[in-house]
Amino acid sequence: MQPERPTDFRAVYQLLTSAGIEFIVIGGCAANLLGSPLFTVDMDVVYRRSDENMQRITDALAPLSPYLRGAPPGLPFKLDLRTLRNGLNFTLTTTLGSLDLLGEVAGGGTYDELSSSSEWTDFDGIKLRCVTLEKLIYLKRASGRLKDLNVIAQLEALRQEKRKLEVEGK
Repeated sequence: MQPERPTDFRAVYQLLTSAGIEFIVIGGCAANLLGSPLFTVDMDVVYRRSDENMQRITDALAPLSPYLRGAPPGLPFKLDLRTLRNGLNFTLTTTLGSLDLLGEVAGGGTYDELSSSSEWTDFDGIKLRCVTLEKLIYLKRASGRLKDLNVIAQLEALRQEKRKLEVEGK
């Protein structure tokens, strides 16, 4: 089991993209990519559940010693294709920090269902798929979690500012 540590977002993005993993960034990281100063400690991604993509995930994450976040030490866990097939959502700790692999998300569904509400963005030279601001607000509402509901006003203010800039042609 890994001790909790700050997530190295750049390193995780680089690892996932260089391995050819199909994923969409959601949650606090998506808020950051969309211009929010929201503080987040983990990375949430919705991954495509094809066997090929899940194999790429297990191959890429194996060197990072993935373990179920919050699970008792010594609990037998191996992130492999069988585990991914039999599960859906995994909250992991790794040597690069916390990563939540979500096969499906409330209000958004699966990777394929969410892809039409995502767009390519750039993070420090790394091309990533990220949910749109509209969809992120919708996902936060759909989760119903207090911590998500508390950031909606901030995301809506960001949306308003972006619309204002579009109108002004900036």
